[in-house]
Amino acid sequence: MRDIVDDLLRVWHSGRTGGLATVVRTVGSGPLPVGTSILVDANGAVYGSLLGGSVETTVIEAATDAARSGRRGLHRFGVPPGEPGLDSGGMVDVFVEPFSRRDFPEFPSIAAEIAAHRRVTLFTVVWNPDPDLIGQHLITPQRHATELVALPESDVFVASFPPPPRLIIFGANAFAAALTVQAKLLGYRVTICDSRDTFATPDAFPGAEVVVDWPHRYLNTLSAAGEIDNSTAIVVLGHDPTFEIPLLTVALRLPELGYLAANGSWSAHLRRIEDLRAGGFDDATLARLHSPAGLDIGARTAAEVAVSIAAELLVARSGTERRITENRDAEPQFREFPANAPVAL
Repeated sequence: MRDIVDDLLRVWHSGRTGGLATVVRTVGSGPLPVGTSILVDANGAVYGSLLGGSVETTVIEAATDAARSGRRGLHRFGVPPGEPGLDSGGMVDVFVEPFSRRDFPEFPSIAAEIAAHRRVTLFTVVWNPDPDLIGQHLITPQRHATELVALPESDVFVASFPPPPRLIIFGANAFAAALTVQAKLLGYRVTICDSRDTFATPDAFPGAEVVVDWPHRYLNTLSAAGEIDNSTAIVVLGHDPTFEIPLLTVALRLPELGYLAANGSWSAHLRRIEDLRAGGFDDATLARLHSPAGLDIGARTAAEVAVSIAAELLVARSGTERRITENRDAEPQFREFPANAPVAL
């Protein structure tokens, strides 16, 4: 639901009725996550996706019917062979409901909490012997897994919306602007930090929070406030050692980080690692630093480099093993190298 919050608000404020369909359970393996939602507005426009295929078409029809009839209900759809989203033979349970001011008066409160990066959890009754209770909602700030809970007299779907993961980009430049776009698409809350107020201007980085401060001081402030955890990503995009090395010194001493990377050329990487080793960091600690940042996809422009960094960030977030195809003929400007890699002279 998080990805269609603005569309839901627009329908809610219109005073008209749409149909909302939410995946509450899946049977079978595949990339379709529980909690995925589709909205059909009063004009038939569709927002959100279930990865396509005939199942999505059927779900859209069910949501359209809910908008027209006002009926709420739980539907089970089988997944035909070759269908995207789940393995053949899988099933998906979808709750459909009308969506409007009358049907979901609490929704602006949910949207406000999500916009403020505060945790909010929505409980929805998706089955009950009393049809009048089906579709009832309860909002709470408590932490809970997103799942379907079977109670003695009800089935309740719990949709949890934690604060989004945070990406902090140090260095206000064209690479930061391009990476902001990629990170927002991936659901990150983005902050740009630079000590130069002439570069760190909000207009240059739409959708990001912009902070003017010395990078190492700002990171220390966030850490002291408890705002850094194992979902936080940090990318350093400025190559000046006078601010990069103090910043990385602070970052490498943090106990938890989801991703830490520093961009730049191969020569900048060698200088960076040498400086950090001189500061007392061993190879095991330096292995936490992705330097140069990004997967080796032949990136050259700011937009391409942003894609390569976003791809590496996803790999780090998912915990999957990196598979980097080396091209020995290419200039290793944005390739991932281990900190202790030998250098051919």
